[in-house]
Amino acid sequence: MRGLRLAAACLASTAISLFAVGLAGARDDDDVRHTHYDGITNDLLTAGLGKTGLGSPTPPGFADPLHPTAEELRRSAIYNNYRALIDPTPGGGYGTLYGPNVAADGTVTASEGRIAGDEYLTFEKADGRRNVTMMVQIPDTFDPGKACIIAAPSSGSRGVYGAIATAGEWGLKHGCAVAYTDKGTGTGAHDLQTNTVDLMQGERVDAAAAGDDSNFTAALSAGQRAAFNAATPNRFAFKHAHSQANPEKDWGENVLRSIRFAFDRLEEKFRRQGLRFSKRNTIVIASSVSNGGGASVLAVEQDDDRLIDGLAVGEPNVNPKFKTSFSIVQGGGPAVFAHSKPLMDYITLVNVFQSCASLAPANATAGLNLAPSPARCADLKLKGLLVATTLPDQATEAQKIINDYGILPEQNLVQPGYSFASVAQSISVTYANAYGRFSVLDNLCGFSFAANGGLPGGPPVTLAAASEAQIFATSNGIPPTSGVALINNAAPGGPKEERGSTPNQNLDGALCLRSLATGKDAATGTPLTDTPRSQARRIAEGVEDIRASGKLRRVPAVFVTGRSDGILPPNFASRAYFGLNNIVDGSTSSLRYYEVTNAQHLDTFNQFPGYNDKYVPLHRYFNQAMDLMYRHLRQHAPLPPSQVVHTTPRGPGAPPITAANVPPIADSPPASALITFSGAQVRIPD
Repeated sequence: MRGLRLAAACLASTAISLFAVGLAGARDDDDVRHTHYDGITNDLLTAGLGKTGLGSPTPPGFADPLHPTAEELRRSAIYNNYRALIDPTPGGGYGTLYGPNVAADGTVTASEGRIAGDEYLTFEKADGRRNVTMMVQIPDTFDPGKACIIAAPSSGSRGVYGAIATAGEWGLKHGCAVAYTDKGTGTGAHDLQTNTVDLMQGERVDAAAAGDDSNFTAALSAGQRAAFNAATPNRFAFKHAHSQANPEKDWGENVLRSIRFAFDRLEEKFRRQGLRFSKRNTIVIASSVSNGGGASVLAVEQDDDRLIDGLAVGEPNVNPKFKTSFSIVQGGGPAVFAHSKPLMDYITLVNVFQSCASLAPANATAGLNLAPSPARCADLKLKGLLVATTLPDQATEAQKIINDYGILPEQNLVQPGYSFASVAQSISVTYANAYGRFSVLDNLCGFSFAANGGLPGGPPVTLAAASEAQIFATSNGIPPTSGVALINNAAPGGPKEERGSTPNQNLDGALCLRSLATGKDAATGTPLTDTPRSQARRIAEGVEDIRASGKLRRVPAVFVTGRSDGILPPNFASRAYFGLNNIVDGSTSSLRYYEVTNAQHLDTFNQFPGYNDKYVPLHRYFNQAMDLMYRHLRQHAPLPPSQVVHTTPRGPGAPPITAANVPPIADSPPASALITFSGAQVRIPD
C-alpha cells in the first residue's frame, strides 16, 4: 500500500508552456496540458532516466531544491512511484523478469526502455476545492489499426503517476494509450500554517492564488484556519483524508471518465488522418493494482456504456458486499463464513494488536521487525483484551486474535515490517476520516498530520522548505510520508509523533479508531454513545457507499493476489469477491482468480533482508494477467482456469531470482491446484 513532490511556481496564468528537455509542449486549450517526449532525452515511462536511472538508489536531483521545475517534479514523481511498486534490485528480478528493458514479449534487451509519445494532463473538476487529475499517454508506437486503451488508476493514495510501473508500463510497451487518474486521492497537501497548496503538476502556491487550480484546498474559512493554527500549529490537510468527499465512492466513475478522456485525446491526435475511435474498434482493459485495481473493478460494475472489454488487476482493494450464501475453505481447513469484512474493520483490528503480535516467538525471523511494543502487550492485558500473563504468551495471543479473525497465517511474517512502516496506522487514520467525510478541524480520535523533524515522539514542527517544495513528487498521499508524520494530539505533555508519543505507541488512539469502525467500545464491547456513536455512524455510511456488488456484467476478468497479502487479506478481498461474483453472476461468471504463494502486497519490500529470501514478485503475475487478458480479447485465446500458482522463494542468502522461482500461470493446471466454486463454497487448495 503503494511518492510525489511539489514546487514553488505559479500556474494561475494560462500562458504557461512546458519545456521537456528541448521539446516545447503547451496547452492545447485552457484545460489540457500537452507535451511530446522524444524518447531520447525524456520519455513517457522513465522521465528520461531509463532502466539504469530508475534502478539506481540515488534519486534524481533538482537544480534548485527550493524551486523545482514542473519537469523536475515529474521526473522525481515517476522515479519514486515506479520504485514504490516493484523490487528495483537485479536480484529480485528488475532488469530480467520485468523492467523498462524487458520487451513486451519478455525478451531481455540492452535498451534503457525509454518510450516516446504524447502526454496530456487535465483536471476532472469536482467542487473547486478537490480536483481529480487525469492523464493520457499515447506512445508513438500506437497503431490505430490495433487501437487499445489501458486504464491505470493510481495505487494507494498516490498521484496520477501512481500506476506507471504496472498498468502504465505494460500499456506503453504494447503500444496502447494509457488512461491514468489519481481518483481523488493523489497527493494534495495543504499546509495550513502557510496556506500553500500544490497545483496539478506539483508547483507550490498560495491557496488563494491557486483557486480552482488547486489540487486540493481544505474547506476552511480564513477564520477557521487561523483558529486551528493557533490551537494546533504546523498542521497539514491531505486530499484523501480531508476532502470530505469520500473519494472512494467515485473511483469507478473516475476510471470511466479517464477512459473517455483517452478517447477524446485519440480523436484529436488522429483527426487529420480521418480516424475515429470508439468502443467498437478499440480494446479497453481496466487494470492497475491495489486501490487502483479496486477502482477498475468498480468501473466495470458501473460501466453502463460498456466501454470496458476486459479487467485484469493485481491485489485489488475490493470491499465486497457480504453474502451468507457461501463460505471459503482453504485445503482441509475449517470453512470461513465471516468473510467479506470491509477494510475499515480488519485494518483497525490489526492496528490494535500488531505491535504486540510482532513480539511473538514465531515471528522472530520477520523482516523489518523494528517496532514491536512490549508496553502495547502489557496495556492490552490491563484493558482485558489479552488474558496471557507473560510477554511471549501475550504476543502469541495477539497474533492468534488476528488470525482467528480470518487473516491468513501466511501474512504473519510480513506484517511486522508493515507495522514498522505504519501501514495499518496510516490506513486506519486516513480511511476513517475519508469514510466519515470528516474535516481536518475534527482531529478525529486525536490524530493530525504534521512534520516532526524525523524524531520519534517529536513535537509538530515546520516541514523543511525543500521537503515541502518537493512533496508532490515524494509523497504517497497518506501520512506518514515525505516528512509529514501522524501526530497524537492527546499525548502526555503535548502533541507528539504517534509511535513515540507513549510507551504503548498510542494504544488509546488505535482503540478509538477501532471503536468507530465497529460501533462498539473496543475495550469494553459496549455500544457507543453521543459523539462517538455519531462518528461511527458516519463512517459506516461511508463504508456502505463503497461496497462492491460483485456484478461484472459478463466482462472477462482476472484477479491475481498474493496469499501472504498483509494489507488486503484474501478472505476479505479477492477470495470473497470471487465467491460473491459466482453468486451474483452464477454460471455466467467470467472471473478467473489466480492466487500466488509466497507473494505479498508490497513488492518493494522484497529488496530488504527478511523479505528477499521469503517472497517473490507478484508483479511478475500482474504482467502475465495482462498478457492473458490481451490475448483473450485480441486473439480469443481462452483464459486459464482459476488456480493456485505455487512458487519457490529465493531461500537463504537470497540468490538472484530466476524463472524457475516463479512458474507461469498454467493453461492446464493439475486438479490439485484448481480454485473452484461449488456447493456454495470457494475452495482454495493449499
